[in-house]
Amino acid sequence: MSPHATPGTVVLVALKTITLILGGMITYFSYKAYRRSGARPLWYLAVGFGIVTAGTFLAGAIDQAIRFSLFGVNVPFFGGNVDNQTVADFALAIESALTAAGFAVIVYSLYSE
Repeated sequence: MSPHATPGTVVLVALKTITLILGGMITYFSYKAYRRSGARPLWYLAVGFGIVTAGTFLAGAIDQAIRFSLFGVNVPFFGGNVDNQTVADFALAIESALTAAGFAVIVYSLYSE
């Protein structure tokens, strides 16, 4: 375990990994069902779950890469020195935006013909 990793971080990474695996499986099976049936709503369902899954992955990657980067806490993208809360808020904003977009596509898939 890294000297920077806390038990909470380990649990968070484990849960994000499980979410990534399950989301990837749902995306894959939705796409496979689309290929088999040709039903366009299944395509949108696969895309929606893919976006939600990508959001989870991206948020976790941003959080871990920036928080434990070799650059330290001086991250130019954020305008200089940042604290862990700023990084967590940024990662959460990315995840929330992609989750909302993915759910919007999923809703569309359920109401389209």
